[in-house]
Amino acid sequence: MHTPELTYLARLHSRGHWGIKRGLENPRLLLEGLQRPDLAFPVVLIAGTNGKGSTGAFLAHALQAAGLRVGWTTSPHLVSPAERIWVDGTCVTEPELDRLLAEVFAAEEAADIQATYFELMIAAAVQAFRQRAVDISLVEVGLGGRWDATNALDPGLTVLTNVALDHTMYLGDTLEAIAREKLCTARAGRPLVLGPGLDPAWIAPLLETSPRLCPASPVKADLITWDHSYIDGHRVGLAGAHQIQNLATALEALSCLRAQGFVLPEAAIWEGIAQTRWPGRLWAVPGLQDVWADGAHNPDGARVLTQHARYCELRPHLYFSVMADKNIPEMVQALQSMKPASVTLVRGEDERYAQPDALRAAWACQDPVLGLREAAAKLQGPCDGPRLLTGSLFFIGDLLRTLQIPV
Repeated sequence: MHTPELTYLARLHSRGHWGIKRGLENPRLLLEGLQRPDLAFPVVLIAGTNGKGSTGAFLAHALQAAGLRVGWTTSPHLVSPAERIWVDGTCVTEPELDRLLAEVFAAEEAADIQATYFELMIAAAVQAFRQRAVDISLVEVGLGGRWDATNALDPGLTVLTNVALDHTMYLGDTLEAIAREKLCTARAGRPLVLGPGLDPAWIAPLLETSPRLCPASPVKADLITWDHSYIDGHRVGLAGAHQIQNLATALEALSCLRAQGFVLPEAAIWEGIAQTRWPGRLWAVPGLQDVWADGAHNPDGARVLTQHARYCELRPHLYFSVMADKNIPEMVQALQSMKPASVTLVRGEDERYAQPDALRAAWACQDPVLGLREAAAKLQGPCDGPRLLTGSLFFIGDLLRTLQIPV
């Protein structure tokens, strides 16, 4: 995966990137060891169950089109961890990431700690942002919020896209419990943007601090097609009715940033929105015929994807793979209502993937479960209709790596 000389990327990979660690001591010590790179620029934290990456993508492209130098860190990656750090329109290179990680591992050693994969990557991202002299940074929260490494930062603005049941073993098994964990990313007296599906009256009692609530107004699309939409004559680069809601969230965040003094011309904002791309999210896979990828990785994501397919009267050939810790029956129930033309079950090599028996049980079938190479070969062949890869971003990334398709 990596060239041999990329020593620190190999060390990063050995840490793994699953699970949650309670406590913010590690990320704080890493930041202090790096002389607090995060204090060199304003920080926007983006939390939520779904839509964090898409909201970040809209913001990153809009802010860049307005002339700002933007740093954006997101997760997970599809093919390379370098995808997680985006500066001024492009991802850092693997050699640059390796150099950044060398600095982060030095800070780790000096602090006598062992940080997680995610903690190391967040530290590398903010170090990159300082070195590249960004005007603003967009930081996607990983899992939850309270104990997430990103919560060691001091955001001037926090965004909460939505709240749905996911990662219940870590965050709690009710929407209220999950919301409380995510709302810990808000700061007293500072704006907290709420996605249009979140009721401020429901949010307010769950807060442990007193941010200024900024609910996003719903936005209505003039036209929604499978691969793009239009709002008031403006093209929206990300496809799906759900992306209209993510855009509404991003527009409210941009309004808050204007109030904080950022100069954001309307024409430039819409130019950035038209140009927004976000691989793995209702994305046409390059080099393959009519193959689309959407990493809907929980029941809420599966429902949203299904609603879009039904709205567009599309019945794709579905390729499905999922991690074992997900609510697979509920995801499958949502996807079945898409009435796919066919279903191909796939299991990746990592032990975290759901076992074949679990996949067959959820789909109530005895079909063979393909490996990644078999699925990749099938996708390179002809098909009588669109093919849709879904169930996990890790699955999409593993397939892209198998097919040697760059992001």
